[in-house]
Amino acid sequence: MNKKHFSVRSLVRCAMIAAVYTVVCLVLQPFTYGAVQFRVAEALCLLPVFGAEYIVGVTLGCLLANALGSTIIDVVFGTAATLIACLCTYALRNIRWKGLAIPASFPPVIANALIVGAFEITVFFSDSAPSAALAVFNAVSVGFGELVCCTVLGVALVRLIESNRGLRKIFLDE
Repeated sequence: MNKKHFSVRSLVRCAMIAAVYTVVCLVLQPFTYGAVQFRVAEALCLLPVFGAEYIVGVTLGCLLANALGSTIIDVVFGTAATLIACLCTYALRNIRWKGLAIPASFPPVIANALIVGAFEITVFFSDSAPSAALAVFNAVSVGFGELVCCTVLGVALVRLIESNRGLRKIFLDE
C-alpha cells in the first residue's frame, strides 16, 4: 500500500470515528452529559489499541460532541481528558489480560474520573461549595460510567474487531 493511499484511509477513518463519536453522544444526550453519565461513545477510546491515528479521531469526536452538546468548560476539560486517555491507551496497546485489552481500558476511566468528575463537575457544576467528599463522589460517579462504557463495551469492541476478518480489514488495513 502506498503512503498516499494510507494517508487518505487514515484521514477517512479519523473522520468517521469523530462522526460516530459525535452522533452517538448527541443521540444519547440524556446519558452522555452530567454528573452521572454513561457516555457510550467512550468505548471508542479503546481504538488507539489499533493505531495512533485513532487518537485524533476519538479526540476530535469528543471535542465536537462537547461543543455541540455541552459547555465550553467541557470542551476544554472533557476533551483534554479524552486526549490523555487515548494517549495512555495507545501506550498500553500491547498489554493484555487473558487475551483482552483490559489494561488499555483503564486510562479513560481514570482520566475522566479525575479530570471530569473530581475536578470539572465539582468545581464548575456543583450547587454547593467544592469539597473533598463531593470530588470523590463525582469521581466515582463518572468513573463508574466510564468503567461500564470502556472496560465492558470498549474491550468487547476491540475483541469484536480483532476476531472479525472484515472489521480487521477496515480498522487495521489487513
